Amino acid sequence: MKLQKIRLNRAEKNLLLVYTDAEYTLPAEYLRVYSPSAEVRGHGNSPALLVDGKIHVGIDRVEAAGRYGLKIDFDDGHDTGIYTWEYLRELAEKHTANWEAYLERLRAAGKGRDPDESVVKFIG
Repeated sequence: MKLQKIRLNRAEKNLLLVYTDAEYTLPAEYLRVYSPSAEVRGHGNSPALLVDGKIHVGIDRVEAAGRYGLKIDFDDGHDTGIYTWEYLRELAEKHTANWEAYLERLRAAGKGRDPDESVVKFIG
């Protein structure tokens, strides 16, 4: 399960991870909303932040962070948090479940993926 290749596709806004046993394509939006940064995961005992409005986010740059992971610079200015090799594999393997959970959290909070849209709930 060794990572063999990483390819950034700016035009398609995704990151290709090629392992010895599998390939995964992770969208920039998914990587951004599941950022390992303290800003997103929460500081100390504070709850994780629900990141919304990132449907158009892209990746400007990817670079190695020592021997243990990647630093990803997103085009919305977010550039903190190191994606460890283990965390990237976890995100890849749990992509479908994580994405569905994220969409449900957005719905429950009355938020959306598109920053140019507003969700209005009618009570009634």
